[in-house]
Amino acid sequence: MSAFLKLARPHQYVKNGFVLMGPIFGGVWSLALVAEAMLLFAAFSCIASAVYVLNDLFDVEADRNHPTKRLRPIASGAVSVGGARRFAAVLALAAIALAALVSPVSVVIIVVYALMQYGYSTAWKHIVVLDVFLISFGFMLRILIGTLGLGIPPSSWLLLCGLMVTLFLGFAKRHSELAQVAKSVPDGLSTRKVLDDYSPAMIEQYMSISAACTILAYSLYTVAPETIARHGTTNLVVTVPFVIYGIFRYLYLLHGQRHGGDASREILMDPHLMASAGGWFGSVIAILGWRP
Repeated sequence: MSAFLKLARPHQYVKNGFVLMGPIFGGVWSLALVAEAMLLFAAFSCIASAVYVLNDLFDVEADRNHPTKRLRPIASGAVSVGGARRFAAVLALAAIALAALVSPVSVVIIVVYALMQYGYSTAWKHIVVLDVFLISFGFMLRILIGTLGLGIPPSSWLLLCGLMVTLFLGFAKRHSELAQVAKSVPDGLSTRKVLDDYSPAMIEQYMSISAACTILAYSLYTVAPETIARHGTTNLVVTVPFVIYGIFRYLYLLHGQRHGGDASREILMDPHLMASAGGWFGSVIAILGWRP
């Protein structure tokens, strides 16, 4: 059971917090809608785990040549290929069932996510730059299921901020992988083919651009007239320092400490990132939940 739990990667469920952005920034606080949002969080967690299993099945040979991925359950032999396939099928069916309890739109988004991830696993992840954009699109689907799936019109600002921050995290992941492979993997062994098309200088530029756009987009969102009109407050701007500090801290971990390859794990393990994320979330809830 521990091997299957490891295969599902529950620590990655932090990423599914994007599902909750719709109710939070949409100004909807009803108990019924929050309950539906949690069902969709669970649905996306199931489909995400199914996708992780699928990726491991496709990458099993490459993972066996990787310094750390060779310890994954399928690559190490802790979980059989047949067992992994059955586990992925159960997770996918559970995701669809949970989404169906909320709305047909939610089911469509779950299916679109699964199909996109299948294409990513089989072909698209080998296309430079497109691979990171597809990762980002997966997060956009999380936002959409937390908005359209719940009957909440998605904000263009919410989508823009989500796009920028997930592009930043995607390129940061590639940066970490490139550094790890260059340091630890013997020449001639295949790990992730797309890394051959990236260079450290290229990824540094992509990260710088996406990080700057994230800070700029979120800062403009907090002071935009439509944001102030929707939420009835000008105080969201005080949450900007949490975002800036979080990005700077992540860059420090990426360069100074050679971490940053797994955003979910970093948030859960690094006290500074955890405090920054907690401070941002707490202040947003306090500001949007309180009315003078």
